[in-house]
Amino acid sequence: MIDADTFRSVLGRFASGVTIVTACDDRGTDHGMTVSAFCSLSLEPPMILFCVDHTASMHEMLLGHPRCGVSILSSNQEAYSRRFADQDNERFDGIAYSRGESGAVLLDDALAHLEVRLIAHHEAGDHTVFIAEVDRAHPRQGRPLLYYRGGYAQLER
Repeated sequence: MIDADTFRSVLGRFASGVTIVTACDDRGTDHGMTVSAFCSLSLEPPMILFCVDHTASMHEMLLGHPRCGVSILSSNQEAYSRRFADQDNERFDGIAYSRGESGAVLLDDALAHLEVRLIAHHEAGDHTVFIAEVDRAHPRQGRPLLYYRGGYAQLER
């Protein structure tokens, strides 16, 4: 059996983009978290998946709130990634954002936005895999923020 440190080291060599997943609870309070375990799942119908640790602040809320926003971060939004990864409850203070048609928060200047409906979730080890159908998507020009070997990186082309 592979030990956790080796496994983390190996997976750290897979560069990933960085997203902020947002949702609103029953009281109208916005919640958001940094998610790098994110990928496309299907083109027809358009679907994505993302994985959330069972101990994450949004985990339980996502189980009962199907409408979400996803902001794919651009290279100049590292501070947002750090802020939404922190346990601070004031994640949205001073951050420019708009709301999608579903009411989900979408961060300004992100590389892309998706508005999604969670349609399934599956327990997998210490995470839950959330599967979502994409209702709306909007791309922008720019460079992505990448996460690689425990730190942030820039794509050079």
